[in-house]
Amino acid sequence: MTTDELAGRISGLMSRARADLTELVSIPSVADPRQYPAEECVRAAQWVADAFTEAGLRDVRLVETPDGSNAVIGNRPPPPGAPTVLLYCHYDVQPPLDDDAWTSPPFALTEREGRWYGRGTADCKGNIVMHLTALRALGDDIPVGLRFVAEGSEEQGTGGLEAYVAAHPGEFAADALLVCDTGNAAVGTGTATTSLRGVVNVVVTVDTLAGEVHSGMFGGPAPDALAALIQLLSTLRDPETGATRVRGLDASGTWEGAHYEEAQFREDAGVLDGVPLIGTGSVSDLLWARPAVTVLGIDCPPVVGSSASVPPTARARVSLRIPPGTGAEAAERALTDHLTGAAPWGVRVEVEPEQSGAPFRAATDGPAYRALGEAMEAVYGKPMTYLGQGGSIPLCNVLADAHPSAEIILMGVEEPRCLIHAPNESVDPAEIEHMAHVEALFLRAFARAPR
Repeated sequence: MTTDELAGRISGLMSRARADLTELVSIPSVADPRQYPAEECVRAAQWVADAFTEAGLRDVRLVETPDGSNAVIGNRPPPPGAPTVLLYCHYDVQPPLDDDAWTSPPFALTEREGRWYGRGTADCKGNIVMHLTALRALGDDIPVGLRFVAEGSEEQGTGGLEAYVAAHPGEFAADALLVCDTGNAAVGTGTATTSLRGVVNVVVTVDTLAGEVHSGMFGGPAPDALAALIQLLSTLRDPETGATRVRGLDASGTWEGAHYEEAQFREDAGVLDGVPLIGTGSVSDLLWARPAVTVLGIDCPPVVGSSASVPPTARARVSLRIPPGTGAEAAERALTDHLTGAAPWGVRVEVEPEQSGAPFRAATDGPAYRALGEAMEAVYGKPMTYLGQGGSIPLCNVLADAHPSAEIILMGVEEPRCLIHAPNESVDPAEIEHMAHVEALFLRAFARAPR
């Protein structure tokens, strides 16, 4: 089968890809039983198991991981002398967040202006459909062995699959690992992600009073916990540039790969006209080579319903993204020490660790990357681009520890216009088609690559 014949076969499968994605998006597989029934994740897992069994994998099954989520695992033995490739994706999704901010229902695939909208269309159910389309196009002519895993709690960051991999490394042994939960720099630009930031999340609580007191009678000398929290959080940024400043962490790194132009970033991020970017250095430096702090949420009295009282307690969830070269444990200590050391006015501050994951950097000089570059150029007509990724995928380091000789490739259908994790998430169906073609060509090229 020639490259053009393979492309034609994939094109002919796109109506089925849309039908698959429509079914998957309709399942609200948010892996948080406080928000959605756990049965929805089981339903999504079973859908994935059935689909990949039909696509030619064997022994496809649901396995419970230590956090209670189900991973879908399967395999296909290699032809004699052929390498093995692991295909990764996840079927759980982010919650819709603000339903009113969606132009169309989040769990109903809707087409507008050539894009498919719905929660998970890109992250990561679009990548599930990409895998299925590539395998269906190859049919029985799959020249490598396959291992397959679909994670069920990636968005929650509870580490179920990481713990399962560490306890069962043999089930994930492969020569190349396709971690398909990233994507291209832009539509039509074939991209491999070679760097991932790690993450440290903590919850910081400020306590000042035994309970609320009237602001008219006690406000002034009575310490305001919310004001103290605001003061404390402000120390995490440079007061003039807004750059992240956590004592003990280097904030001067530079990015050596392809650059993210400022104008494109402003458009992709939706930065309002007249609002400058924060920090110093290039966008690429700030995204992929330096620590970045974000206040994810604050617990405090809401404006509507608030009373004339001095708040006795307030807390915030703080997220710190860290670049390769910075250890997660060291970053957690630095953030904790910074927050406790910067407590204003002698207030009580408690910092509770919540989540951590190490950064990751891929080695790109092996046969899998050469095969991927060949496939990307064949599909997109130009050399493959290398980029960093601001997000974190702790599983990459677990897989690298379990199988240090395996090449790890991060790719997929996501690109900046997808707005993953935000309202109105979408995917360009052309990216599903083209990346399925890339994956199928990669499997063929890697099978014949010298090792």
